[in-house]
Amino acid sequence: MSTEQRVTADAAPSTDIRIVDDNGSWCWFQDERSLADPETGTVVIGAVASAGGTDGEERGGDVELIVAREDGSSSRVVLHAGLESDDHDDPALWRRADGRWLAVYSRHKTDELTRWRISETADPAGEWGPEQVYSWTPLFGATEPAPPHTPGRGVTYQNVHPLDGRLYCFVRAVNDDPCYLVSDDDGSTWEFGGRLLTRPKIGYVNGYARYASGTQHGTDDRIDLIITEHHPRDYATSIWHGYLAGGSLHRADGTVVSALGRGIEETAPRAEDLTPLFTSGSTWGGSVMTHAWTTDLRRGADGRLVALFTARADDALGTDTARHAWDAPAHEVPAIDHRLFRAELAPGAGAWKVHEIAVAGPQLMPHEEDYTGLGAIDPDDLDALWASLETDPRDGRTLGVHEIFHGRTADGGATIAWTPVTEGSAGDNLRPVAIPGDPGRAAVTWFCGTMRRSQDLDTEVVLLSSPRTPGR
Repeated sequence: MSTEQRVTADAAPSTDIRIVDDNGSWCWFQDERSLADPETGTVVIGAVASAGGTDGEERGGDVELIVAREDGSSSRVVLHAGLESDDHDDPALWRRADGRWLAVYSRHKTDELTRWRISETADPAGEWGPEQVYSWTPLFGATEPAPPHTPGRGVTYQNVHPLDGRLYCFVRAVNDDPCYLVSDDDGSTWEFGGRLLTRPKIGYVNGYARYASGTQHGTDDRIDLIITEHHPRDYATSIWHGYLAGGSLHRADGTVVSALGRGIEETAPRAEDLTPLFTSGSTWGGSVMTHAWTTDLRRGADGRLVALFTARADDALGTDTARHAWDAPAHEVPAIDHRLFRAELAPGAGAWKVHEIAVAGPQLMPHEEDYTGLGAIDPDDLDALWASLETDPRDGRTLGVHEIFHGRTADGGATIAWTPVTEGSAGDNLRPVAIPGDPGRAAVTWFCGTMRRSQDLDTEVVLLSSPRTPGR
């Protein structure tokens, strides 16, 4: 497989908000989606080109890396041409000990392969080795791959994190449960590691997990996760927290839930066996919150954890949302009031402190009842975050489009000081990703334009990267 590279942006001041690619987007259940290299001033952003975007007939479904340089130039590397026009196929990135880059990706439940490639050198814009695959088919109890969209088959999402000298790749796989591969050679080869959690299926899939480790702080002693029971469309979801360490899965207070390495045929714990972070049906500011969905999770150098998530306020639809067609007129679809929450867990604590911090707005599209603009925690400053909001968090004004705001708290999230990053945008600014890897720079990427569905977008990839200053 050849590696395609094309220059997509000319040099510009590195502290400006700039467009680094004219067709790209991502989902939010794989990480790291972007990484920075402090030695070269380079930012690497994983993205999927959409058939509905610029040059969509040629690029639609390309799994790509955008390499943005400090001088303002950028180039594009195609990891897999035409894999699938779906933002769920976004790659997860890992920087190996030898300086080379690892990218891991998959289709969206339409086959049973985890794919990966490794760069030939430390230059992410250079040549990459051939695509390799791990087949999950035997773990589904089958001898032959299933046709696309076969109920109960297929894998989605890749999340790469280290633990005790071993690399883990968490994948939504068998029974749509969180399962994982392990690698003892920094991602060169992978083997099945176990099923982490399970639950009888309700609706489309099982729990949605976000993972965090101490990679950017030089530690690999534990991996934390927050997870729902199911999709919030199908269930009044709560959010649960646990962590992997010392060969076991634990609750927040250190209580062991189960040993790691459980096979598919062995009994695995459920999300409800973990520590409750947020309970569906709880009341906040006089409103009943339900149908929570995980957004982001980060671990600080001191062991502090910060999470972002969304929930519906005073929802009347429940699971009876009737799944409107993706192209249904917006005025025919009842608006759902979503809220954005921030949660914090102090080192050694067993209970999370949770605060509602913003109105997350109505659903982005008729057929995705719980899609919102989302947010991202600054990996090197857990008191800071970026959020995509249609309601101005400073005064409650409706903006008409999603704008990016920067927020900062000095009291654990009880209050947030908000500053607009974008204003007067022509299109929606969505799904910010706060970029780890360079503690000397504050960097965030998002995509801007029109999102009709996960398989049909017309969006540009935007980057803001500037030297980190006190208070930012």
